[in-house]
Parts: sequence; structure tokens; C-alpha cells
Amino acid sequence: MEKPTLRVLIVDDYEPFRRFMATTLQTNAQLRIVKEACDGAEAVQLTEELQPDLILLDIGLPILNGIEAARRIREVSPTSKIVFVTANRSPDIAEEALKTGARGYVVKSNAGSELLSAIEAVLCGKHFVSPALNDCNSIDTTDRALHEKVVARSRLQSVDRHELRLYADDTAFVDGIVKSIEATLEHGNAIVVIVTEWHRANLLQKLRADGVDIDSAFEQRLLILLDVDLSIIAVDAATDQDSSAGMPHIMVEALQSAKDWHRHVAVG
Repeated sequence: MEKPTLRVLIVDDYEPFRRFMATTLQTNAQLRIVKEACDGAEAVQLTEELQPDLILLDIGLPILNGIEAARRIREVSPTSKIVFVTANRSPDIAEEALKTGARGYVVKSNAGSELLSAIEAVLCGKHFVSPALNDCNSIDTTDRALHEKVVARSRLQSVDRHELRLYADDTAFVDGIVKSIEATLEHGNAIVVIVTEWHRANLLQKLRADGVDIDSAFEQRLLILLDVDLSIIAVDAATDQDSSAGMPHIMVEALQSAKDWHRHVAVG
């Protein structure tokens, strides 16, 4: 019997990579692309309307990151199978992504050789995790050890990092912080930055010039900018108060605000 055609939704904000995935899928006559989306909110809307069989979903999406989009997609179309195709190699992020009910996690740099294999595994009722990320490749979904292996792997590979970076001047500082902000937002994580008013204005100007959706980042609490003067005042106040964490209240609020929504929070 002829295999049924499976309807696929592609979600990625980078048009050349959407084109690459579309070209790759065309080699399998069983797969038919019904639509493409460039942000998470559009992906949820199209999923509800089209009820696709398979969704190829990036994580670093504008408006709504891929993990949150996947959670909403599961609500509006619980039978749609999700495969994350992302540049993010963090085992912690992979764990969070798979917790949404997604069946696959493909690292973009390996998509040329792994995308079709991942789709085939998922359509056969298995999970697929890029070997570049984890020791497991495709595992039957009845094997509950899948998530345990991803979790164990992430605990071995994940460490908290504290970095000191020195910049030659204010221009280099702004450029460096902008790159950190953009990299953090691209992966769907949150970042708290403590800067002077002058630096804040220049950061916002450069981020907008780079096409970063600042308003959306603020609204989703992905980006929190704190004034250094207020932080210093908070530090002084904290020295006179009993603080179990020994951290200024204004920073605690900012970090908690971001952490409530995002697994990883960077501080700069």
C-alpha cells in the first residue's frame, strides 16, 4: 500500500535555513510542506489552523521562543509531532525542549546528515537526539530512560560560568555586551544587564539597529536592564538588612522575574 502523505510545518526565522529544510524534505515524497512560519506566535496560530502531522521547530525565535511555542502547540494540536532543529547544543535546553513532548532534537550543524533520519525515527514512534549533543541517537518512546539519559548527560556537561571580560573602551564594551545579549536571546534565554544610563541608551540603539525586537524581549522578560546607580544604592541598603542571599533586593527581583520564565539567566 502507498504510504500516506504527511503534512509538515517549518518554523525558523532564518529564511535560508527554511529553504535548506524545504529542499531536504523534497527528497522524501511522503513529506509535503503545508506552510512556513518565521516566529513562535505564528507557528502556534498556523498549527491550530492546519493541524500538521509534523512540525520542524527552531528554539531561538522572535516574539515567542520555540520551547514556549511547543508547549502551546501541544495544547492546540496534541497529535502533531515536534522535532526541534536548533543551533543550541546545551543538554539542559534539550532536556527542557523534550519535556514539551517533542520527539526529536537535531543540531543545525548536523541537519544535513541527520534531519531525514530524525524525521524517520519520530514517524516510527521513536525519539531522536543528535549524537553531537548526547550519546543516545534514536530510542523507542516506550524507553522511559530517554529523559533520564538526557538529564544525566546535562548534569555532567552543564556548569555555572563566571567570566571576567575587559574592554579597551566604551565602544568595545557596548559591542561586547550587545553580542552577549543577542546570543542569549537567540537561544531563548534571559539576560540581566547592569549598566549606566549612557550605556543603556547606546545598547538599545545598537540592538535596534541590529534588528533585535527589544519591546518583545522586555515584554517576555528575556531582557532586563538595571541602572548601575540604583544597584549601588541597593547594595548599600542590603548591608543594613538581613539578606539570606547577600544580594541586593533589586537584583533578586530581576533575576527571579527572568528565572520564572526561562531556564537560563545570564547576568552582565
